[in-house]
Formats: sequence, C-alpha cells, structure tokens
Amino acid sequence: MIERVNSSLTRVDLLFLAERIERWIRFGQVAAEEVHDRRRRTVMFAPGEIFAFVRWRAETYGTVDSRIAILRAVRPGQAFTTYPEVAPGAEILLDVHGWSKVQAVLEAIDSVERVGVQPHRAAPDYWRHVGARVGVGLPARAYDRARHRAFTLRRGIFQ
Repeated sequence: MIERVNSSLTRVDLLFLAERIERWIRFGQVAAEEVHDRRRRTVMFAPGEIFAFVRWRAETYGTVDSRIAILRAVRPGQAFTTYPEVAPGAEILLDVHGWSKVQAVLEAIDSVERVGVQPHRAAPDYWRHVGARVGVGLPARAYDRARHRAFTLRRGIFQ
C-alpha cells in the first residue's frame, strides 16, 4: 500500500470479477500501484506516459462490452478528456469498442512489439492512425524501425 501518492499521477482503477468484468492494462510503464484487495487495484502513470486500458464486461448471455483505449497521462494544468475509471482523465489517442476492433488493436500492439519497440514508446501519432483505420474497418499500416527512428529524431529536435 502506498502512503502518499503524487497528485500529478494519472490513476486507473482496475477490477477483475471472473467471467463478469475485467479491466486491465495491456502496456504502459506503471509509476505506482495500490492494491485494494485481490480483485481491485489502482495503477498510476507519470505525466506523458502512454498506456493501453482494456475493459470487458459480460452478462448471462455473453459479452456485453469490450473496449480498448490508448491514453496519454496528462501534466498538471494540461487539457484532458474524462474517461471511465481514469482520474483525472487523459489524452485519448485511440478508443475503439467491439471485439473485432479490439482484437485488431491488440494485433497492432503485438506487431509493434515484434519490431522490437515497446508500445508505450511508439509514436503517439501511430496510435491515432491505428484508431482511425480500425474504427472504419481498415487494417492499420505497419509500424517499423524507420518510422520509430523518425519519431525519436523529431522528438529530440522539438523538445
């Protein structure tokens, strides 16, 4: 249990109720964590960190909701969008729902990892691209080492 948590961190409430509700982080560098009990915990992300948040819910007759969002934790004073289970909110890079679309985003994440890039270090614009393409039923373009190198060079110039 964490005694005192920095208020600049973005908090995400996670939950696991077998065969009913699952909220989990697919990727992202967690700065701190609070375990409430065996089913509930809160993870925190430093400003600027990118993370993937998956939400799934089922009822008696099967899956009711499946979503994935790729979010960027905001800095104090920075504009943000509210998002369920995320406090205070975050910059939304990608937000899709429906199992086939969620699966396509998970495949895009896997492809970034196969290139040798940690997904939370990939270009934020790539995640926007994936969300736009998957959202209309088109495949996302591949993320490769050349695209990642261009992103890191641009980031170095503009920071």
